[in-house]
Amino acid sequence: MSTGPTASKASSPAETTGPTSLDAPADLARRHLQFGWWSLLTFIVLGLLLEALHGFKIGAYLNVPNATRRLMWTLAHAHGTLLGLVHLGFAFTLRSARAWPVKPRDAASVCLCGAGVLIPGGFFLGGVFVYEGDPGLGIVLVPVGGALLLPAVLLAALGAKHVGTDDPAATTKKR
Repeated sequence: MSTGPTASKASSPAETTGPTSLDAPADLARRHLQFGWWSLLTFIVLGLLLEALHGFKIGAYLNVPNATRRLMWTLAHAHGTLLGLVHLGFAFTLRSARAWPVKPRDAASVCLCGAGVLIPGGFFLGGVFVYEGDPGLGIVLVPVGGALLLPAVLLAALGAKHVGTDDPAATTKKR
């Protein structure tokens, strides 16, 4: 049996009391900053690839029968970029609203991460296989992502009332 660093880590106070949330607000903010910046990088590269397909007049992208593919991939690029920015804004909100209660904060985080993957992913997959002008089956992910985005934004809007306060009780007294 090892008594190295892993043994001392298991007996730390944070581990014995059990987690109260997915992460501390700073860790959660860091996760959304990383998600946002990596999303921006991914979808900017996708946008550059789409511009290259357009610039080099690639028929698989520009021909009239592929208009649905072009639309789906353009929507994936646009929504992915926008959701990357939303993640950065969410990270800022997490850092500013320290008194935001754990359950709605974590629910908003999970929903936003799901939406950040499902919406652009659904558009992109919908353009990979196009059937007689209709997007492929991947498009079914978009409304699921939209259904996750709605509560994420609602919870973040409600959580914004905690910006600038460190005391959760202070925000409930102001109502």
